[in-house]
Order: sequence, then structure tokens, then C-alpha cells
Amino acid sequence: MSSISHTHPEPSSAPLERDARLTTADHSKVAPGEIAVGVVIGRASEYFDFFVYGIASVLVFPALFFPFEQRLEGTLYAFVIFSFAFIARPIGTVISMHVQRRWGRATKLTIALFMLGTSTVGIAFLPGYESAGALAIVLLSILRVGQGLALGGSWDGLPSLLAMNAPPNRRGWYSMLGQLGAPLGFVVASGLFAFLWASLSLDDFLAWGWRYAFFVAFAINVVALFARLRLVVTHEYEQLMEEGELEPTSVVDLVRTQGGNLLIGAFAALASYALFHLVTVFPLSWIRLYSEQSITEFLMIQIVGAFLAAGGIVASGWIADRVGRRRTLGTLAVMIAVFSGFAPTLLGGGTLGQDVFMLVGFVLLGLSYGQASGTVTANFARKYRYTGAALTADLAWLIGAAFAPLVALGLSANFGLAYVSVYLLSGAACTLAALSINRALEARGDES
Repeated sequence: MSSISHTHPEPSSAPLERDARLTTADHSKVAPGEIAVGVVIGRASEYFDFFVYGIASVLVFPALFFPFEQRLEGTLYAFVIFSFAFIARPIGTVISMHVQRRWGRATKLTIALFMLGTSTVGIAFLPGYESAGALAIVLLSILRVGQGLALGGSWDGLPSLLAMNAPPNRRGWYSMLGQLGAPLGFVVASGLFAFLWASLSLDDFLAWGWRYAFFVAFAINVVALFARLRLVVTHEYEQLMEEGELEPTSVVDLVRTQGGNLLIGAFAALASYALFHLVTVFPLSWIRLYSEQSITEFLMIQIVGAFLAAGGIVASGWIADRVGRRRTLGTLAVMIAVFSGFAPTLLGGGTLGQDVFMLVGFVLLGLSYGQASGTVTANFARKYRYTGAALTADLAWLIGAAFAPLVALGLSANFGLAYVSVYLLSGAACTLAALSINRALEARGDES
């Protein structure tokens, strides 16, 4: 029997866990490869939701919810609402940790993914501003916050468990596996929107076509829920989590005792997270507003870039196992800083320059993002690692990515593309500073 039934006398998820265990009764142990499958499935479904909303923020929401504004201002308003999920995400993590301590991991995960699916499919049914007025914008904002709360609650601990059970000389390789969910989710989301945009008239696309993407997101969430539950409720999984002390802890206690590690972890990944939206969501908005390039063709270029990013993620695992994860992340931060200097020329250089920006940017994103998750989470005391890893990721998204499309588009539209360089350069500088501080603290600890 799992540890949940020993430690949670309150109403629990026991019936749900018992049903899931019937499908996993033949598992004598949980191998790293099996954990990796659960990680990839979970992350791919979450990123698909993430990119469906991001693409719709450019192609749909300015016209549907902000028709009273010019296209630029409408897109900026859409990006403001886009950021709400990242603001809500840490709050979702705090709430979900309490839910898990009281009712168990399976209940927490089920609630989170149900909320994510409901919020996502709810967006598909929203009326536009012309029929519902300001209420439409309010409802969109509420559902976006719901997505953020759900993403905070969807943390299952699988990446941390995978890192702890990976062979010592293969941790870079296993760490990158979960990151593959990002390009996989992006490929499916972009491909779906490219098909809908190319197949429908603009009026039909804005009236009903875009809604199909959100229906698909709901269906994928249902499949992902059962795939993840099949793994996380096994007795062997619970034993591994207990052995690694991967259980939720008090957030107040975490911040009080591990606050420095929390900030170092968040800033160490900043270069990668800043680049994340500057090669996915922001360029699409720039092309839509200021370029003659076809949206369908650009989405296809982004899909090619996503495949390159997937290759970069895989390569990052091989590289990190040979030179070290932190050295890999630091080197890529320097390369992103160099790349930032060419961003204005490429983005302003017509179709060829924009495509080069995309493809090179995706390669750098894959190489850096592959090791951006959990590179310094080993700093956390063992009992804080589960909650610490979740909040570190939340803060990295909030600081590095939440406002990236809004800031990049607003500054570049009003003051020039050079500000894209400044944004990327600041992210790279923060990563290098965080890694340097982390190295100094480790050296001081070794001396003592």
C-alpha cells in the first residue's frame, strides 16, 4: 500500500489510485526510462496548451477581444493577459502543495489537470467583445489565471525523481528528456494553427476555426492525465519519492531557509527563458504587424526551428555529461549574449534575415533549455528539493518569460529592434551572475 494511505487519514484519492494501480500491477520497479516517458508526456501536453494560447494571442485575441484598438495596441493588451498565467503559477504551486499534503499526489494532479483542461476548453467557448463587451475580456483573464493556477499544481516531481535515479554520468542526458516536451508541444500547436490559417478564410478562422485548437488541447490533457496517473500512483513510485524525500514542504519554511537557492535557481535559467518567447511568440507578432511574410510560411519555419531545438536539447544532454551542466548553461548564456547583438539586423533584414533569426535562435534555445531545468536544484537541502524545484521553475518563468513578448514588442515597436538585444543581453548577464554566485558559494562551502 502506498504511503499516502498511511499518512493521510482525511478523504483521499485512494479509489482513483486503486483503479490506476490495476493497470500497473506488473511493475516490479520504476526504471529511469519509464519515468522519462511520463515526464515527456506531461510536459508535451502542458506546452501544447501553452503554445496554443500564445499563438492565439497574436492571431486571434487582438481582433476578437480588442477590436476597438489598433492592431499593435490590441496585441499588447493580449500579451498583458498572456502574462497572467505566469503570475498565477507560483500561487498555484503553493495551493497545490497544501492539497497534496492533505489529500495526496493523485488528487492534486487530477484537480490541476482538470482545471487546466477546463480553463483551456472554456476559452474555446468565449464570445468576442462585439457580442459580450468588456465581460469577454474579463472571462478571458479569469480563464488565463485558471491556466496558471493549474500549471502550478501540475508539478508531479517526476523531473526531480528522474535526476535522482539517473546514472551519475548520465544526469545531463536524463535531465534534458523532460525538456523535449517544449518543442513537441510547439510543433503540434504551430502545425494545427498553420493548417487552420491556410484552410479557412480570415472571417471563418476568427469566427470559429481557432476554437478547434483549444478543443484539441482539452483532449490531449485527458490523455496526459491518465498517462501520468498510471505512473505516479504506483507503489514503486511512492517508495522512490519517499526515499528521495520528494514530498511537499512548507513554502514559508522553504523561503526562510532556502531563499537564496531559490533565487539562484531562478536566475540561472534566465537566458534560456528570455530567449524562449523571443523565438516563439514575439517573432510571430512582429511578422503579423510589420512583415509581408505569409503567416503559414512563417509558422512552418518555426516548426522547422522547433525540430532543430529538439536536436539541440538532445545534444545538450550529451555535452553536459562531458563538460558539466553548469558549464554548458554558462557557455550557452555567452552565445545567447552574442546572438543578441545580431537580433536587430536579422529581424529587420526581410524574410531571409527573419528566418535566420528564427532558426539560429531555436538551435541556441534547444542547447540552453535542455539543461535549464534543475541545474542548481541540487543546492536545496534534500527535504526541500520537491517544493524548491517547482518554485524555482515558477520564478524563472515569471522573471524571464512572462513579460518577454509584451516588453519586446512594446519597446521594439516604439523605440526600435535594438531593445530586443537589450532584453536578451540582460537575461544572459543574469544567468552568468547566478552561476558565478553559485560557484562561489560552493567553493566557500568546500573550504569550510
